[in-house]
Amino acid sequence: MLKAVLFDMDGVIIDSEPLHYQAENLLIKTFGFEMTVADLEVYVGMRDPDMLTQIIKDYNLQVSMPDMLSRLQNQKLSLLKEADAYAIDGIVDLIQAISEQHIQIGLASSSSRIFIEAVLDKLGIASHFHCMISGYEVERGKPDPDIFLKAASLLGVSPEDCLVIEDSGHGVRAAKAAGMKCIGYRNPNSGNQDLSKADRIVHSIRDIHLKDWME
Repeated sequence: MLKAVLFDMDGVIIDSEPLHYQAENLLIKTFGFEMTVADLEVYVGMRDPDMLTQIIKDYNLQVSMPDMLSRLQNQKLSLLKEADAYAIDGIVDLIQAISEQHIQIGLASSSSRIFIEAVLDKLGIASHFHCMISGYEVERGKPDPDIFLKAASLLGVSPEDCLVIEDSGHGVRAAKAAGMKCIGYRNPNSGNQDLSKADRIVHSIRDIHLKDWME
């Protein structure tokens, strides 16, 4: 029985992956390197600390991860403030439909809590969520299942009664590892993501019909 729907944020609720790519590349350029969108796509769905730790290692950067993380977060918040950001088409209607069925709604994003709150405040939809979890608040980030299992626990529902909506390969693998059903949303701005482990793949949020998952 469907008792909760858990949303990823970046690339599902807001089309923010291009913003992340821009912020990450601006930061990398300060060290004399440049990464292509294809280079950065492999990190979609991951926490920034995990991504930066790998980048520091791969490029042998002489910088601490906390310092790099602080600079990246400030850049992202600055770009978000300047951006004309809108909810992805169909998301608000889907959230409303879920609420009308008295199904709980959670958000489980790899982004920092400050960025999550900034996005939801900008979109004006924070009140719809019964819980919000940042990837920074669990021991292991996606593709490990920790964030989704914590969300289910906070909502008081079993993993098998949860449906996850994700746009990244890391996120889909995390949802399935948690024992949850998962819809993979094929967002072109999220790059060439492997969504093959999802129970269903859609190319538009409007292709998600709640009645298909109610049994």
